[in-house]
Amino acid sequence: MDNIQMVDLKSQYQKIKGEVDASIQEVVDSAAFINGPKVKEFAKDLETYLGVKNVIPCANGTDALQIALMALGLKPGDEVITPSFTYIATVEVVGLLKLKPIFCDVDKETFCMDVNHLESLITPNTKAIIPVHLYGQSAPMDEILEVAKKHNLPIIEDNAQAIGGSYTHTSGNKSANGTMGDIGTTSFFPSKNLGCYGDGGAIFTNNAELAAKIRMIANHGQSKKYVHDMVGCNSRLDSMQAAVLGIKLKHLDTYCSARRKVADTYDAAFAESDKITTPKRRENSYHVFHQYTLVLNDIDRDMVVHKLSEKGIPAMIYYPIPAHRQKMFEEFDSEGQELPNTDWLTQRVISLPIHTEMKEDVQQYIIDNFLEIVNG
Repeated sequence: MDNIQMVDLKSQYQKIKGEVDASIQEVVDSAAFINGPKVKEFAKDLETYLGVKNVIPCANGTDALQIALMALGLKPGDEVITPSFTYIATVEVVGLLKLKPIFCDVDKETFCMDVNHLESLITPNTKAIIPVHLYGQSAPMDEILEVAKKHNLPIIEDNAQAIGGSYTHTSGNKSANGTMGDIGTTSFFPSKNLGCYGDGGAIFTNNAELAAKIRMIANHGQSKKYVHDMVGCNSRLDSMQAAVLGIKLKHLDTYCSARRKVADTYDAAFAESDKITTPKRRENSYHVFHQYTLVLNDIDRDMVVHKLSEKGIPAMIYYPIPAHRQKMFEEFDSEGQELPNTDWLTQRVISLPIHTEMKEDVQQYIIDNFLEIVNG
């Protein structure tokens, strides 16, 4: 059996090598390494793909979240509601800006924000909501948008794991993930569904005023060269990464379809096991499976991971320690907060390999061994 990987970027590259190499060579030949034509071209192409008016590329997904929060003009101590069951960057930027994270529980089946818990957390100090489209699944945006409108709160969508996915509203209209709130953010980390060959990120908005502010913040707070109207940062997508992303964007729908096919095969294989709960796909969410994450029922997860490793099969735990139990947030006394679904999931989730280049025989090997280990 070949060396099994969680994500096979090397094989993916081999299929588009000619396109990628030529695009990178254009950057080298032009010597426009920062904010060159490739960056502007990619931003425009992504605007068209997402159906959003403004895409502002930046250095990485964490910067995208930070800049989005800075653009809202929040003050130290303002409360921002976010899931605890997410990658730490979602919440880290809240603490970095001296804001106060308020942790929302998630739904056990979809892993996304629990709207019923969300509304109970809102206080006069609440100034923003950050839903996360976790593992490639859309958060329940109609309900979140309704709560936000009721309380006049801005929404920042963390779309680092679900670009290429979409959400169908109760009206029947469809929106790309990351385009429904006031601001959307994403990461182009190499393993993402749309990943570059280094670091990268982007911020989306349909609000022209916010877009102008975001552009300024990402470029040292400049309104024009050497004129700095606000404190900003230096966060930009370099032209080499834009060259890669411009090519891979053309293949994104195919990549998402390939991931969904792998997920379909897993779902069918595990459907009869009472030891495994396969990921629920919300009917109005086009799930793009950045991760294929299962829940194990009444079984030693560490044992499963160890035995899979012995068979040459990698498995990951996203995320073993939720944000509200991390030391970095102890000043907010968050460890005592009751998030039963989050705590329950962190003890039971496991993610299996999923990527665009998965071979049928490799996946069958994973399935056979996983079922043997789990079912005994």
